[in-house]
Amino acid sequence: MVHGTKPMLVSTGWRDASLGANRSWRSGDDGLLAAVAGLFTLSQLLLVRPSMGLGWDEVVYVSQVGTEAPAAFFSAPRARGVSLLVWPIASWSSSTTLLRVFLAVLSGLGLFLALRAWRGLFPARVLAGAGAFFATLWMTLFYGSQAMPNLWVALGALLCVGCFLRARADRLYRLDRRALWGVLAGATLMAWMRPTDAVWVTLPLLALALVAQHWRLGAALVAGLVAGGVEWVIEAYLSFGGLRERLNAASRIQGDLGWNLAVDDQLRSLVGSTLCRPCNGELPHPVVFAWWFVLPLLAVYGLAIAVRGVRTTRTLLPLACAATAAFPYLFLIGYAAPRFLLPAYALLAIPVADALLHLLIAPSGRCRPAVAAVIALGLAGHLAVQYAVLHRAVDRTTAGRHAWARSAAELHRLGVRPPCLLTGHEAIPVGYYTGCSSGAIRGHNANTTTADILRTARSVPVGALTPPGGKPPRYARDWKLHRLDGLDVRIAPAPGAGGPA
Repeated sequence: MVHGTKPMLVSTGWRDASLGANRSWRSGDDGLLAAVAGLFTLSQLLLVRPSMGLGWDEVVYVSQVGTEAPAAFFSAPRARGVSLLVWPIASWSSSTTLLRVFLAVLSGLGLFLALRAWRGLFPARVLAGAGAFFATLWMTLFYGSQAMPNLWVALGALLCVGCFLRARADRLYRLDRRALWGVLAGATLMAWMRPTDAVWVTLPLLALALVAQHWRLGAALVAGLVAGGVEWVIEAYLSFGGLRERLNAASRIQGDLGWNLAVDDQLRSLVGSTLCRPCNGELPHPVVFAWWFVLPLLAVYGLAIAVRGVRTTRTLLPLACAATAAFPYLFLIGYAAPRFLLPAYALLAIPVADALLHLLIAPSGRCRPAVAAVIALGLAGHLAVQYAVLHRAVDRTTAGRHAWARSAAELHRLGVRPPCLLTGHEAIPVGYYTGCSSGAIRGHNANTTTADILRTARSVPVGALTPPGGKPPRYARDWKLHRLDGLDVRIAPAPGAGGPA
């Protein structure tokens, strides 16, 4: 902040840690953040089972670069960032455990770098507390080692916003000029993973850069968004008929984006659902989502502290970016998944940690024992709930993926081996586990026709999957029925055995 012609100097107190506090950053502070990141990686490996098979969305991303099965259909909302992220492992190894370990280590490193981008803006203990809070949310732990984009959008958002504030300080104080490259890198990472999410996150940054005439910052943001999203835009014209057509297709797949109050859907999903669609069950016990309502209250308190400390921008800006990141998933989409809000949680974590530290430390600099006991009790309960939900989510998810693996083994026994084609219910994940191509003639993943399926059946094994007792597609009604683990499959007669000529 500037008063007259003199910049405000750094206070030795934590409340006044200024934009110039970069000078007091110590190597021990890096060690504190590294410890948080290391525990994040270790917790993933201990609690989320590296051997857990790939999920539906992971199958789509990994199959684009992997060797296990042909590439699955790549629908309009998806971006290629995750596929490129897993390429160093998936391009030569089919080991899910190796891929999970790779992603766990990479996400831990990403958390360290994203938190370190805020050095000089908040004390190291605030940043470490923010990292610990974010890293212990069940959805952060669950998705840290998964081939999914949302955590990487969150880390990119932390990096981008932190470096934006530091680069803005550079304009005033002539300090860390490397922060400008961090803005570009963070925006690129977000757009690389999910271009539309990147735009939502950076709206407040772009507005501030425009209003305050920070042209270099604005240029870095735009350059990052373009660098990360250019492939998505090119693919829109090559495969979807144009950018507008791809956006419209993405909207249809997501249930036609428009005014939809999804706050209650997000609450329902906090019980451990990886996808709540349709989201019409009962609300979980309040103990499961109590933290969700405490979080914004602490964030607002953190903002009030910042206003009194004349350091409003560095707290208000992440709150604004968190709000714009969360807005489409709370008000524009008709279903929910906890991972959608990971960028908002990451950005909220810093003001929340700042607020908790302010509550804990008296103006004299001493710890308030009574407040410390209340905070410790609350955090212990919060961690217990997060662990319980994580354990349930891991068990349920693992069981579902093991069922796909068992179905694949049974299909192999029935003679459905690569090269082969599966269509119908859960054809994408079961096809990946079986080593087959997957196809659909209708729905969001439509990529073939009945004629193409029948033509394929003349040369390779083809199976049509339905739920148990489900009605098969017309072209498969006369195919032989077999019962799998939670699935029915009708396998086309082999050529020369009464099948298609």
